[in-house]
Amino acid sequence: MNTTNLPEIKISESSLIKQSFPVMGMSCAACATSVESVLTHTQGVNNASVNFAASTVLVEYEDSLTPTDLSKALQEVGYDIITNTKDPLEEQQKAQKEHYLRLKQQTTWAAIFTLPIFIIGMFFMDWQPGRWISALLTIPVLFYFGKGFFINAWKQARHRKANMDTLVALSTGIAFLLSVFNTLFPEVLQSKGFAPHVYYEAAVVIITFISFGKLLEERAKASTSSAIRKLIGLQPKTLRVIIKGKEQEIDIHSVEPGMHIVVRPGEKIPVDGQVMVGNSYVDESMITGEPVPTEKKAGDQLFAGTINQKGSLQFEAQKVGQETFLAQIIKMVQEAQGSKAPVQKLVDKVAGIFVPVVMLIALITFASWLTFGGEQALTQALLNAIAVLVIACPCALGLATPTAIMVGIGKGAEQNILIKNAESLELAHQVDAVILDKTGTITEGKPSIKDIIWAKPNQVAYWQGILLAIEQQSEHPLAEAIVHALIEKGTTPEIIQQFNSITGKGVIAKDTAGTTFYAGNHKLLEEYNIEIPAQLTKQEQEWYNQAHTVVFFANETQALAVLAITDQIKETSHQAIQQLQNQGLEVYMLTGDNPQTAQAVAHQVGITHFRAETLPQDKHNFVEHLQDQGKVVAMIGDGINDSQALAQADVSIAMGKGSDIAMDVAQITLITSDLALVPKAFKLSTRTVQGVRQNLFWAFIYNVIGIPLAAGILYPLNGFLIDPMLAGAAMAFSSVSVVANSLRLKMAKL
Repeated sequence: MNTTNLPEIKISESSLIKQSFPVMGMSCAACATSVESVLTHTQGVNNASVNFAASTVLVEYEDSLTPTDLSKALQEVGYDIITNTKDPLEEQQKAQKEHYLRLKQQTTWAAIFTLPIFIIGMFFMDWQPGRWISALLTIPVLFYFGKGFFINAWKQARHRKANMDTLVALSTGIAFLLSVFNTLFPEVLQSKGFAPHVYYEAAVVIITFISFGKLLEERAKASTSSAIRKLIGLQPKTLRVIIKGKEQEIDIHSVEPGMHIVVRPGEKIPVDGQVMVGNSYVDESMITGEPVPTEKKAGDQLFAGTINQKGSLQFEAQKVGQETFLAQIIKMVQEAQGSKAPVQKLVDKVAGIFVPVVMLIALITFASWLTFGGEQALTQALLNAIAVLVIACPCALGLATPTAIMVGIGKGAEQNILIKNAESLELAHQVDAVILDKTGTITEGKPSIKDIIWAKPNQVAYWQGILLAIEQQSEHPLAEAIVHALIEKGTTPEIIQQFNSITGKGVIAKDTAGTTFYAGNHKLLEEYNIEIPAQLTKQEQEWYNQAHTVVFFANETQALAVLAITDQIKETSHQAIQQLQNQGLEVYMLTGDNPQTAQAVAHQVGITHFRAETLPQDKHNFVEHLQDQGKVVAMIGDGINDSQALAQADVSIAMGKGSDIAMDVAQITLITSDLALVPKAFKLSTRTVQGVRQNLFWAFIYNVIGIPLAAGILYPLNGFLIDPMLAGAAMAFSSVSVVANSLRLKMAKL
């Protein structure tokens, strides 16, 4: 695959600044809701979307604001974003690594202090000195190793918000305070007929289990963003530039367009540019998907992240920083991973009210047990209320969708499938009708002239010059092939005027003598009643039967020549179309080409439904027609003439070598323009949605079953109650199980 003309991947533009920031301090889905709420209500912010799994927020804000303003707004409620750094993702990874090590240390020490408290509480509960020992050992576990829960809960409470830290701080704090009271003043409850129990072991075990769960969760969450890290890792940190004739090593962030860069064998290309000196082979598989290295010499394009193989190259930097092709891919993947699938909106609403509802259920539980609990009413009321607070898990809900979406989009990026948003990934599995453009999608999109037959061979010199001049001004993909063939013959263009392009038919122009000339399809000549000589008609039919595209060249009265243009079918097209059909999808081909050529191509690739001589509006209308029948339609194309249909389709897929507007409109871009990636994209969508549904099922069912059990709903039937310590363990592992289920997608075969 030739990558010298790889187009830019367009990122959606807006009058607002759209930027992704790493978020620090989030511990659950309710935290993500708080961050979104704070930013959305900040003056000048249009929209904010948090990806809890990636710990990032995508913010659209007016240029009157600065990232520092956003940071200050979040700091007031206990969160922050990383802004003042050249590489925020690297800074985030560094901070996350430090947080992980700190959490690991805190969890380890909490476990060491918890063990003796647990032993005393379970086996020596009547040993009076044991209460004092437990009280002393509990203090560092709660207020040093577990202080983060209380600090964050207080920050949330100051702004009338609540999150998972609120639940943990309330449950362990209440257990600790009652235990201290019963340790200091046991006679108070004894005088009322209650046993003065202590619950130090419950408080510390909850802190330890939940800390351990968060530790596993952080480790698992890091794996969901591995695709982004792989992409970022393709760009070297430093590079060598030639300044005043000498090589100097500089930081990647210091490079500027116009600098002369040296790349030695085995090194990665640091930025996009053009070869000035040298000859080598470059591994561009990260862009093209093709393992065969591409030869590079003076004048050829180089792309950041590709690997120089053998020779040394000196090239001029053209695009650096966020402008490189690799950076655009990374940005697209980041924005896609930060976007929300429609199902996430429901989850966000649930997460937003989850903690207050759980606190209300805990109060009802406490009141119910206090009223109907019998002799041990206070003890059971307290334990069951604590169990309700602890077992509730907003994290599992918050992680269910974004972890699966992140892994899915990352898996797609590794397969050269760039997905712009989570909505398209979620919707793609529902597609039941696929529309394919022909040129550049099913075929190579590299048309070449097979032959030119002239009606009067002895008068072609002037006509060739006119034809060349007309095609040089045409924007049609076939025009380039005609121009290339005529220039190779040594043709010199004549002067033309009044050039006019007729969409879907051809072009018209006049020479200096005022004679009108036409270049286009059979329809164009019919429209202007132009005669076609018998010999050209016969040749036209032969070429149609061979699946060639036919172009006529004519003057005001008759056709002067007929041209055969061939465009090879891609090697993978037939197999890809067969796979789509095996997936139960209806496959259609739409082309502006003539019916005979369209039929020949459709037959070769196994398509039974096709339409020829379709204009851009016809393609758009056909998409609408299928949608009116209740079908979910995917449109796959690569040209400007496909952009209307791409915009109308439910799922739009652009070929990576296509026009900028096609890729701008499309929700999914195939970097390698390989049609075999399309069935993979649909499979990826199916696997991802399955993962989301499984995660949501387990997250909801866990809370729906766990909270009533913790409240003691089965106690009247069989005496079953959940100990707060077991509730803490269940809560901790529910989040880990959701993330682990999402990570299974990384191993899936597409």
